[in-house]
Amino acid sequence: MLRMKTALYVAMALSLFSRAEATAAFDLLLQTAVSYTGSLPCGGWDCECAFRRQQSCCCVAQPLFDLEEATFIRMVGLWEGLSHLNSQIEELTAGCKIAFNAAMLPMSGCLGPFTSNVSISYQSVSLNQGNGYNPALGTFTAPHAGLYSFSFTAYSSVGSAGQRLYQKMQLMKNGQLIASSWEDNREDSEDSSSQTVLLQLRRGCQVYVELMSGRQLCGDTQGQNTFSGYLVYPFSEQ
Repeated sequence: MLRMKTALYVAMALSLFSRAEATAAFDLLLQTAVSYTGSLPCGGWDCECAFRRQQSCCCVAQPLFDLEEATFIRMVGLWEGLSHLNSQIEELTAGCKIAFNAAMLPMSGCLGPFTSNVSISYQSVSLNQGNGYNPALGTFTAPHAGLYSFSFTAYSSVGSAGQRLYQKMQLMKNGQLIASSWEDNREDSEDSSSQTVLLQLRRGCQVYVELMSGRQLCGDTQGQNTFSGYLVYPFSEQ
């Protein structure tokens, strides 16, 4: 500790002693730099500033200010762009929580056969967000344009082997066939199948499942015939 204090005292004494000489040397260096007429290697800095106020960064104040201003302007532009994008997203997705899930009411008998295709009414509705599904008609009407996913399951049981499983159901969009599921055999007493599709719909487009003429669904005592759909993402109405 004594050695450290001694060294500190010596350093302070030397500093006081050499201060006058250092000041004179610094002034000489300053005058030489100011009188220099050649090009400076540091981008044309002000030598007076560089030698007397180095810690204040005054020599690069203007470039830093320009950089700060450009960065700020760019950030403002990015913020405005993000705000505009957010407004578009909110406008596009507002009220677009659309999904439904419905099943046929349990039955011990058969639905069909009919002499013409019949739209199936899935009256047991567990979800109808957006109110796009009409259980009375079995039809989904798109409340908003977008990409939708639809699924349906066809189930039938004739009770015992040897009887004919004879069913065909098809998913329709505005009267156009999209997908179908069918079964025609006497080897199985029951059978089920499912279909899932993605459809681009405009507002007002209708999607439904129909039972083909001459076919029938039987023995669905647990409501296993289902129809469901949801909006994957919306489209602009334009």
